[in-house]
Amino acid sequence: MSDLESLYREIEGYLKKYAIDDEARYVIAPLIAKKSLEMNHLYQDLGFKNRIEMGQFMARHFPRLALLKPKDKLWKKFLYDAIGKVAPACASCHDQEHCFTCLIAEASA
Repeated sequence: MSDLESLYREIEGYLKKYAIDDEARYVIAPLIAKKSLEMNHLYQDLGFKNRIEMGQFMARHFPRLALLKPKDKLWKKFLYDAIGKVAPACASCHDQEHCFTCLIAEASA
């Protein structure tokens, strides 16, 4: 299993634990896991206009998870922190200062 496939499966599994219904569990969680491997912000790769739309979407489909996420932490960062990993896009991200305690920023300090 490749590193990316492993990350995909971990994110998918994590999301599935918090899914509100079968659609969230078997359709939306796999989609989010796949998109979390891409190189933009998660809200962009999912086609949302902004982070507010992303938050509303997540609260609708993963309400218990949305309650756990700190308001000042980005969704992709939150998900990867939850599984103890760093998202593939984070190493080259130019928006690290907006991540809550970004591991990449901490490592280079």
